[in-house]
Amino acid sequence: MKRKLQIFVSSTFTDLIPERQAAVSAILKAGHIPAGMELFTAADRSQMDTIKRWIDESDVYMLILGGRYGSVESSSNKSYTELEYDYAIEKEKPLFAVVINEDALAAKVKSQGIEIVEMKNPKELASFRGKVLSNISSFFSDEKDIKLCVHESLSDYASNRSLKGWVSASEIPDVETLVSEISKLQKENESLQKQLSKSETSLKSKGGITEETFLDIKNVLKTKKIEIPANISSSKESYESNIFNVFVSNSPSMVKGITNSAQNTPTELFYYHKICPILQIHGLVENEKVPSVRYRRYFVTKKGIEFLAQHELLQAQNADRK
Repeated sequence: MKRKLQIFVSSTFTDLIPERQAAVSAILKAGHIPAGMELFTAADRSQMDTIKRWIDESDVYMLILGGRYGSVESSSNKSYTELEYDYAIEKEKPLFAVVINEDALAAKVKSQGIEIVEMKNPKELASFRGKVLSNISSFFSDEKDIKLCVHESLSDYASNRSLKGWVSASEIPDVETLVSEISKLQKENESLQKQLSKSETSLKSKGGITEETFLDIKNVLKTKKIEIPANISSSKESYESNIFNVFVSNSPSMVKGITNSAQNTPTELFYYHKICPILQIHGLVENEKVPSVRYRRYFVTKKGIEFLAQHELLQAQNADRK
């Protein structure tokens, strides 16, 4: 599913209108959603509370810092722009900033006048500028630099799967179909569990898989070595096992069914692609298309259930002899 990240754009306003427009344009062109001070009115405490909620709901925070410090909030003696930045830092929001360089600021003063530089709080602006430059930031001379920074930064953040973003409703899977499929799988699982339990108690009388056949298949599966990767290992280190051990030690998951759904864990996908195809050769699992969804599923066959039951039966017998 294609996600659209929401980017909160923070800056002083009247002195940086073209720069903000450049950032918003680049965000939209990249397929994401800009948000910022254009949504708000008077600079008061209730506005700050609203801005905090917007920052909370945004995925990424962007600051454009020019030559002005901005309106100051009375209780903290900090500008609203710095309060927004500090709040984003406090909430550990992914962020990036662009800071005007000295030559570009001098050029703006020459063309637009002295009102675009800070006259009341120059020390506070210098302190804020130092704080920003100590984190992720870059300098800009014009709107092109801002667009380039937005493009490069959002390319990195877009690949971060921990950022939730927004997804179009048209790309969300049919929940009703998924709920129906889950219900069906649960019923199939209950049925298979009953079959497995029944096989364990009546295998001999009903002429299931013989001990000789079981041992033949077991020996073959034990020769099939498999590397268990570190990302699914409980010890977080890779190790060598064999198909038989993986099958019997994970029989509850196998009986439930293993799909290749994109939402599956790395462990389930490993079983689907690496373990199940080998078990299918010996008739222990089969692969089927699941109705109404895109993925397929491996399920344990009757022979596979009898194989697992024979394994547990022999284990119980060996335990009784000890």
